[in-house]
Amino acid sequence: MLSAFTACAVLLAGAAHAADTTATPAHSRFNPLQTFAPFAYQYPVNRYRSASGVPGPDYWQNRADYAISATLDPAKKELSASEVITYTNHSPDTLHMLWLQLDQNRYRTDARGNFSGDKEPDAASHTDGYRLKAVEVAQGKTFKPVHYQISDTRMRIDLPQALKPKDGQLRLRIVYSYTVPGRFGGRTDWYATKNGDVYEIAQWFPRMAVYDDLRGWDTLPYLNNEFYLEYGDIDYRVTVPANMIVAGSGELVNPDQVLSKTQRERLAKARGSEATVMIRTPAEVEAAARGPQPKGTKTWHFRMHDTRDVAFGASAAYVWDAARIDLPSGKHAMAMSVYPVESLSGKGHWQDSTQFVKHTIEYFSKRWLEYPWPNAIAEAGKVGGMEYPGIAFDWWQTGGKPLFGLTTHEVGHFWFPMIVGFDERRAAWMDEGFNTYVDMRAALDYQGGKYAPKCDAEYAPGCTNPVEEIQSVLHDADAPPILTKPDMIREKYRHPVTYFKSALGLNLLREEILGPERFDVAFRRFVHAWAFKHPTPSDFFRAMDSAGGEDLSWFWNGWYKHNWSLDMAVTGVSYVDGKPSHGAKVTVANLDRLVMPATLRVNYVDGTHADVRIPTATWQQHHSFDVLVAGDKAVKSATIDPDHVIPDGNRANDTFTLH
Repeated sequence: MLSAFTACAVLLAGAAHAADTTATPAHSRFNPLQTFAPFAYQYPVNRYRSASGVPGPDYWQNRADYAISATLDPAKKELSASEVITYTNHSPDTLHMLWLQLDQNRYRTDARGNFSGDKEPDAASHTDGYRLKAVEVAQGKTFKPVHYQISDTRMRIDLPQALKPKDGQLRLRIVYSYTVPGRFGGRTDWYATKNGDVYEIAQWFPRMAVYDDLRGWDTLPYLNNEFYLEYGDIDYRVTVPANMIVAGSGELVNPDQVLSKTQRERLAKARGSEATVMIRTPAEVEAAARGPQPKGTKTWHFRMHDTRDVAFGASAAYVWDAARIDLPSGKHAMAMSVYPVESLSGKGHWQDSTQFVKHTIEYFSKRWLEYPWPNAIAEAGKVGGMEYPGIAFDWWQTGGKPLFGLTTHEVGHFWFPMIVGFDERRAAWMDEGFNTYVDMRAALDYQGGKYAPKCDAEYAPGCTNPVEEIQSVLHDADAPPILTKPDMIREKYRHPVTYFKSALGLNLLREEILGPERFDVAFRRFVHAWAFKHPTPSDFFRAMDSAGGEDLSWFWNGWYKHNWSLDMAVTGVSYVDGKPSHGAKVTVANLDRLVMPATLRVNYVDGTHADVRIPTATWQQHHSFDVLVAGDKAVKSATIDPDHVIPDGNRANDTFTLH
């Protein structure tokens, strides 16, 4: 925390004043009229979205409830299923068509996503996508086929009867199958271990596209960025060979039918245990793999309320452990991990995973919003790190700080965007940046900062000062602004901009611009207001302005809309009336297009110093400013941002030495 929020700030001698400071210093790119121009919000205020950044009095949201019965065939590497979607139209509009997302079509050889990334995957890695056997709408007591059209990863269904506005409802049935992708799975795949194959199953059922107040049907195709989904309840059954364990989003409804008596007893013990309890041990996994295999299948039944998606892992090779999560309200949930025995050797240290999950859920519940679901699961696989409501797929051969960072990041996504339902295909910086920021704070909280500071591919990868590391982005003419459409951000810039710069922006807001008390109240209010809803960047910007008590247009413009740089300088130091006893006059200047509040430190010859806070309002009318600092001692030097906490790109002019 800078001195503006501590007692170390000193009063100015009267009001700081400017001499003739309207002239632009040499080599300056700063233009106050540009920097402080009004911020152009993308979406207007209306009855649906208020000026304070929270849902308006007429906010509405459609709903999609799912009932799914699926079968996983390991021999064919195929998943087949039938789903019934109950879709409720809460909008004021009559709907003549429906749009659905068919994300498995991303793995076809002709998928648009093959052409939008850095390179096209080889043909052998693809599948043929969804194979649709039936698409039907309920008419009376029966389902009847309807006309549909598929375009890449989207499907349009033409309704025989229009769906009425304001609570009109219909049921849609789809019967389908697809081949589970392998090494090109990206976010969903299967891989082999010595005790059996592991399946990470996601984007596995046709899902409703969002119809909202912003653009009607949101039909962006699935290229390489993530998801925007409606909320509802999902009831799903997964039939697998009898030797397999299924770990899925939500609550296991039928444990008596799929778990052994010993496993049920161990789970009961884990529900009362802060320490990790083994539900299925490595020895039991290996013994089962060597022994005779049970015949037949088991059907695992899960249910999840108020969710936008579900995913699951399935394998005969799973080790399984669990522990109790303590929530602020006094309620409890369960932290769980499933992983192959290989995850306990080499660099693998997955025996720590459940405690990492437990800490993350408890910390975020206390700090932002209580976790709403009964389980939180980490599943080990070859998906490097991917999140779905209540379950995260994490790299299977890691441990220690890397596994802690991976866990907090993927489990942190349970809040952003699984609870706060951001549109990841249009604003990936929100879910990734928000989550990277809260992960950074979670690392500070775990066992006294054992794994802090956060520094990895997502944030400050050089493990040095983040505001210095971000300079490579701020000074890169090709680096896209944060608000760039995600599908246009090249892989080179995805982590530096969408994760790192976005998260650092939140940290600057909290630590340097608003201060913790104002930031935390505003940020928490935003999270609570938009839980299980669809906020936009405009809603967030307005919420922070309104509840934070600050017009932050200059920050939204400079840090988010543009990729502007900061260059503050101390250009001169003298004594008032030429006498040290009358105080010092320090000239500070802003030389680039970004502005930030900053601390000016005057260092005295006797080894003491005085700090003065320079607010951003200084630069609304000035390019340089004479700051009068009270004192009666000889000055040695003056430095702007002495602790290097703001992203000043030119440290060479930060200090002016007098003696």
